[in-house]
Amino acid sequence: MLSESHGEFSFTKIPAGSYLVMVNAKGFAHFTSEEFAVGVLQDYEVPEFSLSVALASMEVTVRPTEFIAAEQIRAEEKQRLVGFFPNFYTSYVYDAAPLSAKQKFSLAMRGTFDPVAMLGISFAAGIEQATNAYAGYGQGAAGYSKRFAAKFADGRSSDLLTHAVFPALLHQDPRYYYQGSGSVKSRIIHAVSSAFLTRNDTGRTVFNSSYFLGDLSAAALSNLYYPKADRGANLVFTNAAVGLAGRIGTNLMREFISKRLSTNVSGNGKL
Repeated sequence: MLSESHGEFSFTKIPAGSYLVMVNAKGFAHFTSEEFAVGVLQDYEVPEFSLSVALASMEVTVRPTEFIAAEQIRAEEKQRLVGFFPNFYTSYVYDAAPLSAKQKFSLAMRGTFDPVAMLGISFAAGIEQATNAYAGYGQGAAGYSKRFAAKFADGRSSDLLTHAVFPALLHQDPRYYYQGSGSVKSRIIHAVSSAFLTRNDTGRTVFNSSYFLGDLSAAALSNLYYPKADRGANLVFTNAAVGLAGRIGTNLMREFISKRLSTNVSGNGKL
């Protein structure tokens, strides 16, 4: 039954026997009285009691870091600029979980062999063909095929070395972390410095040695397939410098443009 406004209650026509009084009120702990006996035609007055405030309950779910990272990777793999160009390596979750070595390789393979990346290679090889860059490749279909193969090798080796191999070996994060707040100057500094600094797997900011080693290694590998006349230290450092400049430019675009153009963005950066 419901009590009166001050907690009064009265039960009538109760058969003789043993009873308990149980009281529930929203926001208060459940109350159960001691057992008491009621005789035939007996009036029994329940002793006064007070309800205590209920303790707040909290449910905590603990999940492995790798499980959380896998969920975040799945979200990142849906990010595409204007719904088309991959934007997998931008994390809009500023405190994202670190990736395992396996996850770094998985994300790298997903990004570097995306069909859109193949279109970019075709376009770049066409420009080189039109300008007769690396003349040792020649012209015609054979020349275009060699240029395509070289651009393919450049991109795949660079992606895998800078996004997977060295990050896994050196325990560093290959992603760009979108800041999205603060002054324009602070965001520019963040974007540019992110080409030189990254997080390690424990969340500390460290020199991005995995990117620089990967960039130089990929550039050195290009000496195996570029025309002999173009090989040497100059090719290595030119390709490495182009890679670094491209990374800085990409970071600036990620910080100021990509969020507005990307689909399925799953975070808001640093709040």
